[in-house]
Amino acid sequence: MDIAAIRQDFPILSRQVNGRPLVYLDNAASSQKPRQVVDAMSNYLLYEHSNVHRGVHTLSQEATVRYEQARATVAKFIGASKSEEVIFTRGTTESMNLLAWSYADAFLTQGQAILISEMEHHANIVPWQLLLKRRPDLRLLVCRIHDNGTLDLEDFHAKLADQVGLVSLTWTSNALGTINPVNELVEAAHNAGAKIALDAAQAVPHFNLEVAKVGADFVVFSGHKMCGPTGIGILYGKLDLLEQMPPFMGGGDMIKEVSFSGTTFNEVPLRFEAGTPSIAEAIGLGAACDYLTNIGMDQIAAREQHLLQVANQAISEVKNLKIYGEAPDKAAVISFLIGSIHPYDMGTILDQYGIAIRTGHHCTQPLMERFQIPGTCRASFSFYNTEEEIALFADALVKTSTMLNR
Repeated sequence: MDIAAIRQDFPILSRQVNGRPLVYLDNAASSQKPRQVVDAMSNYLLYEHSNVHRGVHTLSQEATVRYEQARATVAKFIGASKSEEVIFTRGTTESMNLLAWSYADAFLTQGQAILISEMEHHANIVPWQLLLKRRPDLRLLVCRIHDNGTLDLEDFHAKLADQVGLVSLTWTSNALGTINPVNELVEAAHNAGAKIALDAAQAVPHFNLEVAKVGADFVVFSGHKMCGPTGIGILYGKLDLLEQMPPFMGGGDMIKEVSFSGTTFNEVPLRFEAGTPSIAEAIGLGAACDYLTNIGMDQIAAREQHLLQVANQAISEVKNLKIYGEAPDKAAVISFLIGSIHPYDMGTILDQYGIAIRTGHHCTQPLMERFQIPGTCRASFSFYNTEEEIALFADALVKTSTMLNR
């Protein structure tokens, strides 16, 4: 990979912060956007904008083609069988809420359970808790994790046998970097008669998903973590399931016929896309998929694993540093604490060196409670980061920890 050429696609990487070159290590929260994505969105907004679907004039027809082309691009990128299996949402959170309302509430029966794990993001916890307030006849089960951040598979299989109707697990932990064995989890869920949803927000930027081959019933993710814009995400679902699910929201574009006596609903995927969609953002997401495809997801995966190894070696000399999440199979994420230094103090001082990391509970408060800590410092790497940036990061860690431990 020509990293120098790739970095030219990301103008923000050449700016300075607090008088220092920016070292952006907060990619798990939101990745940076290449010119190609911004240009695709700008071109639509400046020269092609019109509302999609139903319009008979040229601009509307062109915008509709661009919008649906973006859907097809995303479907190909994730390895879906049909573009109709890709539903545009505002992101992972909305996708999970759609599942809770439109699938779980409609199809789970009295006494059944939803099975999640201790490593889940709040977006894969709170929607199910809200569901249980509406449906007190359902239950929420939580699978344990080991101290190294891996899923306790023995506990998973034991809880799966307890009338689980839906398994909903992260593919890759945002706080620990753990990559779960999704093929095994999908097979086990289906053998138990359960459906399974995977939160791929932290997986889709790093490696090929191949959702049809994996066989999960639902997969959700966000555009802004994979070089795309904010405010756009995906719910992938198997077509036969989507066709049985009731709408999530009502309004324009999700209907066939409306009268005061009743309404008939549109086909999938439009049934789940009420109102004017995020057209520019969908086009931007399609451009992000093209951009990542042109680089090569296998090359991206290899590059990021290399950066993770370099970073682990570079910070190994930092005294009193403890890493949270040491799974054998993990994404390029390092969550850590140094002695008794509070994460916010560490993050604030690193910012003075131009280094952007994430500090806090990372929307995984139950996980932090499991480790009995208030939060962590999290450095997350993308393919456009460099070995030189990692060296600056490690050097700043040594200086900051020395200063704060005086």
